Amino acid sequence: MAFGRLERTKGSEPMSDINVTPLVDVMLVLLVIFIITAPLLASSIRLDLPKTDAAKPGDPPKFVTVVVDKTGQAFFNDKPVSQGELANELQGAAKLNPETEVQLRADSGVPYGRVVEVMGEAQKAGLNRIGFVADPTGAAPPVPAASQ
Repeated sequence: MAFGRLERTKGSEPMSDINVTPLVDVMLVLLVIFIITAPLLASSIRLDLPKTDAAKPGDPPKFVTVVVDKTGQAFFNDKPVSQGELANELQGAAKLNPETEVQLRADSGVPYGRVVEVMGEAQKAGLNRIGFVADPTGAAPPVPAASQ
């Protein structure tokens, strides 16, 4: 028996090139999708709308700020006011724009009755859009358990 070297064929080397064919395929598919959907996004009906002064776009409804502090003192746009002055200020804001929103900021220690009084003044003035402003980061105080 003769011991000899068997010749081995050299195997294939790893491929070090990037195959761009799948990338090109994906890009072409995306291009076709955008070509098809772009005309659908635009309105295909062309209109020449009539002109009128009644349909002019208005300013967005403005707002006024009413603040009630711990002592029950009311502030209209950061200016301290009495109950009568608050009613006058709210009526003036309603005359300028009846769609004015009242942003009500009340301290958590203010009695509920005082907040209702301020809301009543706003509604008497004709301002029905009332928004309550709260601190989103503050945790709500714990609710006391009802005793029996």
